[in-house]
Amino acid sequence: MDLVAKVLVGVVAAIHVYILVLEMFLWRGPRGRAAFGTTPEFAAETATLAANQGLYNGFLAAGLVWSLIADDFAFAVFFLLCVIVAGVYGAVTVSRRILVVQSVPAALALAFTLLAQ
Repeated sequence: MDLVAKVLVGVVAAIHVYILVLEMFLWRGPRGRAAFGTTPEFAAETATLAANQGLYNGFLAAGLVWSLIADDFAFAVFFLLCVIVAGVYGAVTVSRRILVVQSVPAALALAFTLLAQ
């Protein structure tokens, strides 16, 4: 992968590490509630579910980081596609904002990754 593609893959990985932190550790606090627009009561009731979602975002980040460390084109493409699909599903079922935050950066990273080959 070329440098621009690697930087974009790294940005997508960083976004997912941030989402992991929000969902696993900050969900009940003011930052987590503000990011997801939840009430203290809802956040308390759904903290376990959010932590589970955060873990999955961590797996996406780990796969993307591995693709950078191993310089593995196939891993990068696979995990970027996973992020795009997750973002599209989230946009359809939860909020269109997820498309912008998750799928658009991953699509850009995927485009540059494919162009670098």
